[in-house]
Amino acid sequence: MGLAVRSHRAARLRPFPGSALGFPFIPPAAFAAQPGSSRVAPPLRQGALQRWRRKEEARARRGAMALPGELWAELPAEKRIFSSVLLFSWAVYLWEAFLAHRQRRVYRTTTHVPWELGQIMDSETFEKSRLYQLDKSTFSFWSGLYSELEGTMILICGGIPFLWNLSGQISGRAGFGPEYEIVQSLVFLLLATLFSALTGLPWSLYNTFVIEEKHGFNQQTLGFFFKDAIKKFIVTQCILLPVTSLLLYIIKIGGDYFFIYAWLFTLVVSLVLVTIYADYIAPLFDKFIPLPEGELKQQIEVMAKSIDFPLTKVYVVEGSKRSSHSNAYFYGFFKNKRIVLFDTLLEDYSALNKEPAEGEEGENEETKSKTKNKKQGCKNEEVLAVLGHELGHWKLGHTIKNIIISQMNSFLCFFLFAVLIGRKELFAAFGFYETQPTLIGLMIIFQFIFSPYNEILSFCLTVLSRRFEFQADAFAKELGKAKDLYSALIKLNKDNLGFPVSDWIFSMWHYSHPPLLERLQALKDAKQE
Repeated sequence: MGLAVRSHRAARLRPFPGSALGFPFIPPAAFAAQPGSSRVAPPLRQGALQRWRRKEEARARRGAMALPGELWAELPAEKRIFSSVLLFSWAVYLWEAFLAHRQRRVYRTTTHVPWELGQIMDSETFEKSRLYQLDKSTFSFWSGLYSELEGTMILICGGIPFLWNLSGQISGRAGFGPEYEIVQSLVFLLLATLFSALTGLPWSLYNTFVIEEKHGFNQQTLGFFFKDAIKKFIVTQCILLPVTSLLLYIIKIGGDYFFIYAWLFTLVVSLVLVTIYADYIAPLFDKFIPLPEGELKQQIEVMAKSIDFPLTKVYVVEGSKRSSHSNAYFYGFFKNKRIVLFDTLLEDYSALNKEPAEGEEGENEETKSKTKNKKQGCKNEEVLAVLGHELGHWKLGHTIKNIIISQMNSFLCFFLFAVLIGRKELFAAFGFYETQPTLIGLMIIFQFIFSPYNEILSFCLTVLSRRFEFQADAFAKELGKAKDLYSALIKLNKDNLGFPVSDWIFSMWHYSHPPLLERLQALKDAKQE
């Protein structure tokens, strides 16, 4: 390609032999005196010649500048698609790296508690959160760079068609020929997820046992970590493979309107998974126990009843055996709502706030909590305020709105997939010249072709999420929980070592929750009242 480019460029700059100025060669005789006359060309003609030469020089320069565009247009469609995917991927990575650099600069330079945070955070906690977030940001930079390089090398070296062919060989040895595309697709999916798990394992180990351990959040042993990782992989395959096989089958037999059936299938699957997750999937990894009878449970039931929230059960999950980060959420549909509280959120229930009983130390070494860094947790009134915020999402319809947006997006993507799946150049761009497997088409279109749309949608949803968070805070304020929510947000920020200062562009692009100071300011007036 290099030689072709150079020769083409030379042809554009020297259209005729003998011309070294970038414009067509004009014989001097054209401007000489007429036969039988010794008179030279008049000044007017000489001026016109100079203007003409300047125009031709400008035209030649414009042609040279337009050359890359013309070369791009001359490339085959599959080459343009492949190059566009790579260029956009790196553009997104560089944009993310630029934002992360701005935020790391904030972490490095903001070494003292700003005056507006003086009554919220002490200097020791501020420094701990600064160093924790700086370590996380540095780790994210290197892991992100590796991920981008890995993805680029897979595309350039033909990793996707190689893995597909390998899957065909494996399924062929098991007695399934090329006509069993769904079987080959499942083998491909299994190998791809296994590759992803293995290449991501060193990064996960470093994040858990170096960064999280260093800053007092990791509560896992190495044995617990590997057992958990294996269990997650198996559970994921048990869900992913059957769902994928049914989806591919629906696409195969669905006819011209397969995208409607595929969308309806994914809708049902997502609703089922949301319904069964906390009851059947999450307990495989963490222990869920009913919240004991007492003042807190009674107050939660009273608050739920006051806003017509159909609460049926309240659980406490022992998240402290895995991490000291805290959380709370609700789940369920219609009249069957449940609330889940992490024990690290509850000051009276967290294992991190309790000393081990005599004779218990050394027992169950694999899963015991490391209590060297105790977390404060929240008092009952603050827990109620946090739940008031969470229930505000339900009362204000945020959950339903998110589901509607998600399903509208899913339907649009399946419709566009139906439009694009017949384009052979999309498959050829990624090395599939002879076959067009449905699973590969899903991967190409959803992951690569839709990537610009996905970036825009993700940013819009981030903006919407921040708006919802402010509304949920305002709902908790209407319940009379402004003061308790104010103190709970401060405690949770301290317990999780959240850094309260952020670069405005980084915050705008990444934060699904408003920065702490903005939330506190919105609650401040009501708190003072």
